[in-house]
Amino acid sequence: MNIRKVLVVLSVLLFSAAAFAQAKTNRVPPQYNIFDIGIVQGSDTASQGFRISPGNVAVGRSLRSGGSQAFSWTLNGGISGLSNFGAMPYCVSNAANDAGTVVGTCATTVFGSGRLPVIWVNGVASQLPLPSGETIGDANAVNSSGVAVGSADGGSTQGAVIYSGGTGTWLSQTTNTGCFFRTAFDINNSGRVVGFGVDPNNAARNVGMVYDIGSQSAFEVGSLSGGNGALAFGISNAGHVVGSSMMNQGAGTPFIWTEAGGMTAIPLATGTSQGSARGVNSAGWAVGTDSSAFAIPFLYDGTQTYRLADIIPSGTGWDLSTNTSSAALGISEDNVIVGTGVFNGAPHAFAMVPVKPITVSGRVTTSSGTGIRNVIVVISGGDLAAPVQAMSTGFGYFKFDLWQGVKSATTYNVTVNSKRFTFTPSTQTLTAVNDVSDVNFVAD
Repeated sequence: MNIRKVLVVLSVLLFSAAAFAQAKTNRVPPQYNIFDIGIVQGSDTASQGFRISPGNVAVGRSLRSGGSQAFSWTLNGGISGLSNFGAMPYCVSNAANDAGTVVGTCATTVFGSGRLPVIWVNGVASQLPLPSGETIGDANAVNSSGVAVGSADGGSTQGAVIYSGGTGTWLSQTTNTGCFFRTAFDINNSGRVVGFGVDPNNAARNVGMVYDIGSQSAFEVGSLSGGNGALAFGISNAGHVVGSSMMNQGAGTPFIWTEAGGMTAIPLATGTSQGSARGVNSAGWAVGTDSSAFAIPFLYDGTQTYRLADIIPSGTGWDLSTNTSSAALGISEDNVIVGTGVFNGAPHAFAMVPVKPITVSGRVTTSSGTGIRNVIVVISGGDLAAPVQAMSTGFGYFKFDLWQGVKSATTYNVTVNSKRFTFTPSTQTLTAVNDVSDVNFVAD
């Protein structure tokens, strides 16, 4: 090959590398709309969002003078207060599964005095059974099988607990170096548990622990370069683990771990020096909070870290970057993010829902279920420049396609118009996370 050809090849390679680097730098940030989860009672002063199930059931607590109340929330159902357990005025819901089973902790004081692990099924609270002889504990997570995890006792005698089948059992399995669980923070649907443990040979360091219920084996996730341990806070149904890695018990930096790739650092958000990842989904998208002078909740999409404040519209009334109350703690399989921010001056739980094109479909029928043809269905509102129409088919079906501009995380009105029939109601309000297929109208 002559020198000219070599130079041409090198130029092409250098240009391709530069273009690739530029493309990575110029990634289009995800777009989100933010929703106020709100408060349970009108007199409550604040709320906090703690986690969200894979299928978008969010949980947290609503705070008031002298107490707090656990809640669950969905985008279309809104906030639902969960009854406090017994005479305990301070309750918090820490996690939910997609069936709406919620677990958390209730206590007699804001500091957690006399805390007990609680489960809410159909909104009814009951205590989860502690290991024999124990009188205090908590519940931090629950999976699709209704198996919950948390801890019992406190201080130097605190230990991780698995609540299953009406029994609370100590998670006593150790790693091959003797490290043992102090508390369990999360569990996925296949029964893999993550949490924080202790190294009996070096009590100064944190141990990020993983335990498989099926194989009854435990191991630690390791640490990032420059650290010697970790805290493991969240696990996805695909097995991703997230948390914070540090030297001994000093300030940490966020990580994501997989069985195939080991531990990888999550880049810190701009202007921060430390942080922790708290939630992760099966796509490897993670959320957490970094900090410097302020708390900076972030989203990591597997490549890049975004400050949540930068991926929501301006002028929303939310402050996610100039306070110390903000946090991002959970992310669903649909990339819905739950956490806490400052809304119009007060801490409030939020849900951030991705904005993307969606389809909307349904059926127009008589009261006997027969499809009605040639009925005009109109969708309006949101950011549509003008209302959009669809017409029902011979079997009564209608559909708005992706190209027609309807988006998730946006509120619309869907109205049916017919000269032959009347409908009650004739308009439905729609706010969606994904495609919608059940916007149905039945003639009077």
